Amino acid sequence: MRVLVVEDDEEMAHAVATGLRRARMAVDVALDGTGGLERALCTDYDVVVLDRDLPGTHGDDVCAELIAAGCRSRILMLTAAATTEDLVDGLGLGADDYLPKPFDFRALVARIGALARRAHPAVPPVLRHDDLVVDTARRRATRGGRPLGLAPKEFGVLELLLAAGGRAVSAEELLERVWDEATDPFTNAVKITVSRLRAKLGDPPLVETVAKSGYRI
Repeated sequence: MRVLVVEDDEEMAHAVATGLRRARMAVDVALDGTGGLERALCTDYDVVVLDRDLPGTHGDDVCAELIAAGCRSRILMLTAAATTEDLVDGLGLGADDYLPKPFDFRALVARIGALARRAHPAVPPVLRHDDLVVDTARRRATRGGRPLGLAPKEFGVLELLLAAGGRAVSAEELLERVWDEATDPFTNAVKITVSRLRAKLGDPPLVETVAKSGYRI
């Protein structure tokens, strides 16, 4: 799952990003509305966490422009104001959800997860394949009832492969959806992560390499 956090309070932005990474999400950060809009238009994020009161381009305008551009990312708006009027205005702009500050971090993680399951297309909260079970809400995976203990990138790759429903997923798509913008596009991180994932999944093998196409379950 890949998330963009657009928040002008640098300390809060990086604290939120760190927490989301611990929850096995790939996270990019923008500290103003203009930068956030540019990133959201050029990258296929699952969820954009968007502060409303932003410098550069106001959060309302960022939201409106993303909707007008047909952006598929789900938008979660944050604001220090918590009135019903603010809630109605935020949702009226096309935001998918709205969370007033200060917020409980667990609630933020839960709402991001719920929104992500409605994107690219909708993903059920629990993905299954034979004896493999991936709980996308709790970020847990088991096979034959055995916890797999996956690292964040391993979990992200497995989640994306299962959600593809048997379709081969290219290394480029995995890199875009599971890693963040700081990743070297020429890295062999996908190949290494898939190798580690296969080892943790055990036998019989589940992840197949499809020549010139990528990987699939």
